[in-house]
Amino acid sequence: MLIKKPIAIALAAFSLSFTLQASAQVPPGYSPDYAKIVEAAKKEGKLVIYSATDSKAVEPLLKDFGTMYPSIKIEFNDMNSTEVYNRFISEAAAGGATADVLWSSAMDLQFKLVSEGYGATYKSQETAAIPAWANYKDSAYGTTFEPLAIVYNKRLVNADEVPATHADLLKLLNTKTDKFRNKVTSYDIEKSGVGFLFITEDTQVNPQFWDLAKAFGDVAMRVQSSTGTMLERISSGENLIGYNVIGSYAQSRAAKDPSIGVVFTKDYNLVLSRVVFINKSARNMNASKLWIDYLLSKRGQTIIANESQLYSLRSDVSGTSTLASLTTQLGGALKPIALTPALLQYLDQGKRLAFLKQWKEAAGKK
Repeated sequence: MLIKKPIAIALAAFSLSFTLQASAQVPPGYSPDYAKIVEAAKKEGKLVIYSATDSKAVEPLLKDFGTMYPSIKIEFNDMNSTEVYNRFISEAAAGGATADVLWSSAMDLQFKLVSEGYGATYKSQETAAIPAWANYKDSAYGTTFEPLAIVYNKRLVNADEVPATHADLLKLLNTKTDKFRNKVTSYDIEKSGVGFLFITEDTQVNPQFWDLAKAFGDVAMRVQSSTGTMLERISSGENLIGYNVIGSYAQSRAAKDPSIGVVFTKDYNLVLSRVVFINKSARNMNASKLWIDYLLSKRGQTIIANESQLYSLRSDVSGTSTLASLTTQLGGALKPIALTPALLQYLDQGKRLAFLKQWKEAAGKK
């Protein structure tokens, strides 16, 4: 994710507060009794969101949601994925005020919270329009379809060096070790929840993963806790290649930075989906339901694809940042990370520590 401030940011700096201007209408196609949820949400008048989604990307969604439900004041707290988890757990344990909704790229941590009973069950009005793998028991929903990417410096990496597959990357690092020593970057998987998720998912689909990990060690790969830092260092030339970078953020940066190149891998390409769920103890339960339905709606997903550039999950949304456009480009190479109990595998403390030990030994991270 992009650079985060260490303290959660309520929407005084980024946030949009809305006052009652008009009666919100029930969205077309929704059940008639949805009006009761809308009215109850208006009475609540507030929605608190903890998220690992960059505030600038979310702003178009917040503005549009506000035109639909102008009486709901939104407090949007922008943190990194590990902070979202830790802050919520701490506040929930203390019994104090906390988020109504959690929306994070750390799919495994989100799933863990839901599996431990923190998530409310709510069958969205939009359930039928999203892929089955993006819905876990009507308690947790995937909201985006974001491919991971290899990012490179277009000025300093030759066109014939840009890897099209993971095997290409392995070969490049093994044959041009000197050029790329101290010049490759990725997430610090001890500090970044999404980084840990991506690497463990890699092991499931890449038979040469540990060879690649060793190659990372041979070039002394530099690790960061945020996407923003990686993109800055690739742009400047301090690093030349970034691995497993969140593609939506990379594409957004590349659109305004001629030094940034983005490539999706053709052998397999992992796809992240930001997971959202409602806190079972939410103080603003009805406003939370409106937000879930809005995020999954065609209206919300169209903004996700065309203004927030986070890639739409729905097949009926048009634009460049959509599931449909990526399927045309990569086809069967796309490997979406599904919302299933398999996400919990490496969150077991023993397995996590064993994996980190193996990673450090292979990648030379002492």
